[in-house]
Amino acid sequence: MTDSTLGAEWDERYASWADQIPDDSPSAVMVEVAEKLTPGTAFDVGCGIGANAIWLATHGWTTTALDVSQVALDRAAARAASSGARVRWVCSRLEDFEVPPNGFDLVTAHYPALLHSPDHDAERALLAAVAPGGTLLVVYHADVDVEKAKSYGFDPADYLSHDDVVGALGDEWDVAVEGRRPRDVPAGLDGQHTHDDVIVARRNR
Repeated sequence: MTDSTLGAEWDERYASWADQIPDDSPSAVMVEVAEKLTPGTAFDVGCGIGANAIWLATHGWTTTALDVSQVALDRAAARAASSGARVRWVCSRLEDFEVPPNGFDLVTAHYPALLHSPDHDAERALLAAVAPGGTLLVVYHADVDVEKAKSYGFDPADYLSHDDVVGALGDEWDVAVEGRRPRDVPAGLDGQHTHDDVIVARRNR
């Protein structure tokens, strides 16, 4: 799938769901993880309408936020402007993004729609974005109903899963996995997502 095709697909979703996607609060687990770290550079992968990126930017982090949907980024940028947050918004696939030479101190990805590929491009790009000594936080919905997901146009088999990310982490990572963490507020258009699977990994070299 080309970058433009993927972007158009997500633009259509964000446009059609505009009234159903609230300007919500940042992820509780991201706040929990970030508050234990010294603010530095942060990279929010698949930032959507920007709640996590805006929180990071207003709490001392130099923040870059990436999404394939310009529709989502426009809404995120408008929210950031109203809150005084300074975020670098980037419309791109993760696989096409040029990571700074030193990477980022914190890389977050919440419910990322990262496609499988024969060369494992998305996994490699995600891990390569983390600086030595940096932290990776990846959050997935737990207990996904495959048929319901397909009814919204997603086949979970097409995308990286929690297990794919855990499996890509080698000896240079200190990994903590928390399965089925309950959410304070259910997510999803029907409130169907009540638990998350969480990966927190520190890159030690």
